[in-house]
Order: sequence, then C-alpha cells, then structure tokens
Amino acid sequence: MMSFIKHFRKVTIKSRIALLLFAVLGTTAYAQQAEVKLFAHRGGAYEYDENTIGAFQETYNKGLRGYETDVRRTKDGQLVIFHDANLKRIVGKEEAIEDLTLAEIKQLRTKKGNEIPTLDEVLDFFRDKPWVYIEFEMKTNNPMYDEQILEGYCDELYKKVYAAMPPTSNYVLTSFDKRPLRYLKTTYPSVDLLFIKGEPLSQAVLDEAKELNIDRVGCNIDGTTRAMVKEAKKQGFKVSLWPGRSVADFLLGVSLGSDYLCSDVPVAVTEWVSANAPWITLK
Repeated sequence: MMSFIKHFRKVTIKSRIALLLFAVLGTTAYAQQAEVKLFAHRGGAYEYDENTIGAFQETYNKGLRGYETDVRRTKDGQLVIFHDANLKRIVGKEEAIEDLTLAEIKQLRTKKGNEIPTLDEVLDFFRDKPWVYIEFEMKTNNPMYDEQILEGYCDELYKKVYAAMPPTSNYVLTSFDKRPLRYLKTTYPSVDLLFIKGEPLSQAVLDEAKELNIDRVGCNIDGTTRAMVKEAKKQGFKVSLWPGRSVADFLLGVSLGSDYLCSDVPVAVTEWVSANAPWITLK
C-alpha cells in the first residue's frame, strides 16, 4: 500500500483517477481476477533503446513475453526493424530507412550506440523462446510502398515471420494501413491480423475491421469506454489498447477490460503489479 501511495503522489490528475479506481477495485478482494496480455511497445521504448536486440533481451530477462515492433523495407529490398519515418530522433540523420541500403544502415548506430536490427535478426533472437506474443507492425504508409512493392513486402514478411515462429508462440501482423491487411487476408486467409486506429474504440472502428475480416483491433485508450470494450468482445473481437506510458495507463486499460495492453514501461508495470496487485495475472 505504501508503494501505491508513493506512486499516487507522482502522477497526473487523469492518472490519479485511474489509480483510485483500481485501488477501490482491489479492496473488494477482487472476486473476479483480472487477466491481461502485457506487451512491450518497441521492446520498452521508455526504458530501453527501442527496437534493438538489447531492448528485447533486457525485457525478456525481466520476464516479459509480449512485444511490439515495426518493420520497414530498405532501398535494396531488405526488411529491418525501425519505427520512425526518418532517422533523426533515433540516429540523428535526416534520411529514411527506405532511402538507404542495408549495408548503409548497418554502418549506423543509434544515439545510444546500438545497431538497427534486421527482421531476420529479431526472428532469430526469438526463435528459441517459446510462449511469446509479438506484433509486427507494417510501416507501409510511405509513398515508396506502391502496390508492387507492398505485395513483395507482405509476402516476404509473412513467410519469414511464420517460418520462424515457435509452435507455442503467437505472432500477429498489424497496421494502420488497410492495404497490407487486405492483401494478406486475401492471399493468406489464416494469417493473424490486427487493425490499428489512432482513435478510441467505437462501433465505426469495429465495422472497419469487419470489412477487412479481422477480429483484432488496437485503439487509443483515451476516450475508450468499458461499455464499448464489452460490446466489442460480445461481437467476437479481441481488444488491444495503447498508448501505455505509465503504470496508471496500464491500470486504466485493465479497468476497461482490455485483452491486450501495450506499454512503453513494461518492466515498471510488471514490478508494480508484482508488488501491489496480486489479483492481476499478466499472461
């Protein structure tokens, strides 16, 4: 409880509301245990050097078994792990991944001194690690991804990801861009896909996902209601909420009933839950 009070004093008004709500729920002995899949956004973007092998290794060592990462295509057609539309924030250069060859990218280092990994390197890292959940976000909104390039990108991503997936793991391909989702669903009907929206969960979002024949949605936690999460589940959807920038965001997501929660601070969340919330099971 002292840990809860200490954290409560540090957070914003909005976050305090989430913490208070969960404190009340916890004091009812939580007759109904809460279960949620926590996953590390870019390997824990606020805690480690995002989307690097080091970030995946550190969070895995801390007990995380859920991840989100981002896939882009180089100028010479190789798939690499990188989020931003250009290299400025992470590397300090103006170019985009799509402007450079893999050889040129491998000469670069992040501001914290790490390599930008390829998709193959990340898949190799997780190849011997069972029971892992990973979302591979397809960053294909760049104009460089015309229909021909997009299809080649999707084919290669699908084949590499599912060839490398351990039988007990769950790998999901995700995007804001409907084009790769449509192509993959048409070409590989059994593929596991998630449709991402930068807005609260709503019936309109669910209708868009239905049009794509996708039963997973990832929406903004701000503005999403518990009633809408319940309705989505009633309609057969799995719900993932983001962003998760704090323990309070995580608790808000649990109170809303989300199935999956994305977090930039997954280690902090894991440690907080272990110390303060035995009624929450992190799957």
